[in-house]
Amino acid sequence: MSVREVESIFADIVERARALDPANARKWFDELKVIHFDGGAIGIGCPDEANVRFLDQNCKTSFTRAAQQITGHLVTVEFLVGGTGDSRQAEQAPRPGPALHPDYTFDNFVVGPSNRLAHASCVAVSQSLGATYNPLFLYGNAGLGKTHLLHAVCHEARHRVGGAAIQLLSCEEFVNRFIRAIEQGNLTEFHSQFRTADALVVDDVQFLREREGSQEEFFHTFNALYNNGKQIILSADSPPAEIPSLEDRLTSRFNWGLVARIDPPGYETRVAIVQKKAHLRGLPVDDEIAGYIARQVQANIRELEGALTTIYALATTMHEPVTLDLARRALEGQIKLATKPISITDIIEVVTQYFDVRLTDLQSKRRSQSITVPRQICMYLARTLTKHSLEEIGGHLGGRDHTTVMHACAKIDEERQSDPKMQALLNELTKQITQTFLV
Repeated sequence: MSVREVESIFADIVERARALDPANARKWFDELKVIHFDGGAIGIGCPDEANVRFLDQNCKTSFTRAAQQITGHLVTVEFLVGGTGDSRQAEQAPRPGPALHPDYTFDNFVVGPSNRLAHASCVAVSQSLGATYNPLFLYGNAGLGKTHLLHAVCHEARHRVGGAAIQLLSCEEFVNRFIRAIEQGNLTEFHSQFRTADALVVDDVQFLREREGSQEEFFHTFNALYNNGKQIILSADSPPAEIPSLEDRLTSRFNWGLVARIDPPGYETRVAIVQKKAHLRGLPVDDEIAGYIARQVQANIRELEGALTTIYALATTMHEPVTLDLARRALEGQIKLATKPISITDIIEVVTQYFDVRLTDLQSKRRSQSITVPRQICMYLARTLTKHSLEEIGGHLGGRDHTTVMHACAKIDEERQSDPKMQALLNELTKQITQTFLV
């Protein structure tokens, strides 16, 4: 097979992968190259390590399916940095540092009145770890860009100081690693990993639980880093003083540095976000379409991204250009949904029907898996799809307290990220909820 034939086939594979998974399609896919194409395996060269991680974690299935559909053969896909080197060695080589999202850089972050302070403080911290705004605490509702800024700090700090030891992880992951270290007798190794880092970056710190000594451990980790002049960056959905069950000594320390709030973006910022996100995906969106999306989707950035994904998917399926009329057709269901808020009762009705359980079972103290899983999914969906507080959600499900709801949400979110079956289940339930209760 000639080089030209291989390149033509690969171009078809990339386009098919975009169509199979529009949510993860990116403009930089155009920079991907074929390293080798033989023996039922395709080696795909990527611009850098962040791209490799993104593709490995999000796109391996879609690229494999695309390759098999285009070639008509069983094909395996591997993603590698650059265009040289032995692929087997590249696969086995350890990948140092946190897995950073390639999109989450300062260049791709849209700055507006709602996030200006948070952005400026993150830029300052990334340029001089531990020297200013330590700790840095970001808070705001879900989907407003906190995680983006955390990754951007790590991108910039790694660029400036290549050997910097940076630990970026979710609060739930920190707690789980701590528990595993206790179970396996590896606390010394755990302390060495986190208490000697140049920067500890923890997302969703509101999930720091009282039990298992996790707050005690975090307190000592915080002190060790702070006393050694190391950077600490935290994010949460509320300011330190409003995090339920957080010990006073941690609340005090979280307030030592700068606490910066991120608010929902205004109309002009939303338009700029739509244009930026569309550019990253290689999706042609003019000012009129961007303005239409920004007027219809106002809650957060994730919903703006979801709107773009819906438009991209419809354009790809219908083989039509992206026009204002197509955008209206694509978002029609979402616009209708916005007219009637979803209630916890709506969610419970769909979940109980799906799992064939009764409301009284969910409200009971039963802890069998057949009841616990639907109950936790109800809590997660209620937290995701409604504006009810943790206390209100727990009240609908047997009078459970807010910490129980927090734990359930964290557990389901972790499983969603690690298990495609859970993500598919949540998507199906969300679809049923939104379709059933449209006005």
